[in-house]
Amino acid sequence: MVETGVKELRLPVEADTVEFGRRLGGLLRAGDLVLLSGPLGAGKTALTRGIAEGLGVAGRVSSPTFVIAREHRAAPGGRGVPLVHVDAYRLGGHLDELDDLDLDTELVDAAVVVEWGEGVAERLSDDHLLIRLTRLDDDVRVAELHPHGSWTTRELP
Repeated sequence: MVETGVKELRLPVEADTVEFGRRLGGLLRAGDLVLLSGPLGAGKTALTRGIAEGLGVAGRVSSPTFVIAREHRAAPGGRGVPLVHVDAYRLGGHLDELDDLDLDTELVDAAVVVEWGEGVAERLSDDHLLIRLTRLDDDVRVAELHPHGSWTTRELP
């Protein structure tokens, strides 16, 4: 049973994950925080690639595991909202390291997506969208959208 306010999407192929991200990116604005959760191979980076396309940002989106965070500037002809893409996996739940990234400042001017963010990055904003991704045995991805704060009244893709 899915809790109230939670939306569940089935994403049969990677292109569906990217397309869902594209639709979500089309709705994001500066100050938005999206937390992605799920095991390796669940589609977190593919979803972020789609979000970047929906925002219309510059630069190739790949997992920022070794650099922790990447900023993608708004591209000419894009929506004018930069993307900060964070991989919290290597932070190991160390909140002081998250603070060192100064993401609360980034939240003023950019949309921030944090992979492996559940249990770590919620404190950046009461207003956030948690997306839990799972990968089924047949490679279908399932995305559960858990809106928090102002996200509970926003339209979800």
